[in-house]
Amino acid sequence: MTVTSGVAASRRIFRRGAAFRDAGPPVALVVLFLIFAALSPQFRSIENVQNIVDAAAVLAVVTCGITFVLMMGSIDLSAAGVMGASALTVSLLVANNRNDNDFGLAGIAVAVVLGCAFGCLSGLALVLLKVPSFMATLGVSAIGLGVATLMFAGVQPNITDAMLKSWAIERFLGLSYLTWIAAACILVGWLIQRYTRLGRYAFAIGGAEEVLTLSGVKVKPYKVAVFALAGAFYGLGGVMVTSQLGAGLVQAGNGYDFSAITAAVVGGTLLTGGRGGILHSAVGVVLVMVLTNGLVQVGVSPYWQGGVEGLIVVAAVAAAVIPQRRRNQVVK
Repeated sequence: MTVTSGVAASRRIFRRGAAFRDAGPPVALVVLFLIFAALSPQFRSIENVQNIVDAAAVLAVVTCGITFVLMMGSIDLSAAGVMGASALTVSLLVANNRNDNDFGLAGIAVAVVLGCAFGCLSGLALVLLKVPSFMATLGVSAIGLGVATLMFAGVQPNITDAMLKSWAIERFLGLSYLTWIAAACILVGWLIQRYTRLGRYAFAIGGAEEVLTLSGVKVKPYKVAVFALAGAFYGLGGVMVTSQLGAGLVQAGNGYDFSAITAAVVGGTLLTGGRGGILHSAVGVVLVMVLTNGLVQVGVSPYWQGGVEGLIVVAAVAAAVIPQRRRNQVVK
């Protein structure tokens, strides 16, 4: 009875600790919002709140993709290259000033599929060539940027497609269409994570891949599928940036890889895998955007914002690994 009671008490303490960790990012978001609202009347205006949510749309979609990779305990640095290639692809397939193409939704679908293909390439490099995910995805990003540069050909393609341009301009219930697309992606990502084998195995791979393998599960196809899914999200992100800019740019994805990792980690998704998820990362996205907007509203120089973001990542990772410090005596 004493041993059983001790085990039950340990489980209760573990659940309370997990609940406390999960509550941390939302509480931090509320506190941060209240601080900036007190410092700047403009920050708490309805228009500024709408701007924060709209500005978070592309980052939210990219973060959805990278969250699945992080849940496996891998890292993905391909977002910039994949987004650049997808941005140029969609800008040349919808109505534009460079050619007579006007494929509309089909052109958007091709750009997303291209992103999926790049993600699949990252996954294959990982499972077949045994290249660490860090280097595999960095290489795929370079390939994507090369493809985008070739398609750019020194002449910027400006889109004239009314539908794609309307995503960034038209509003529904006060928010841009891009924001609603991002909300749909978060919902889809959560459904995949919660109710599909792919989502459950992504968690299991990050938590205990050896145990999953010993149970008879073929892990490699699921790893490739996760990277392919992430690539599809990056491809859609490239399309969304093209809608915002009205043109296809090679640099469409610049900075989104680091910002997405920041948002996911701040939201509670561990870099070592096995904890967090889409909803955690979504909170992290809003937290990062509130911080960025708030610093601007209170007059902090934009040159300091990158440094503040980096400090937050280090602090968030340090806080997340506190329960594991005794187990992880060696850090690589």
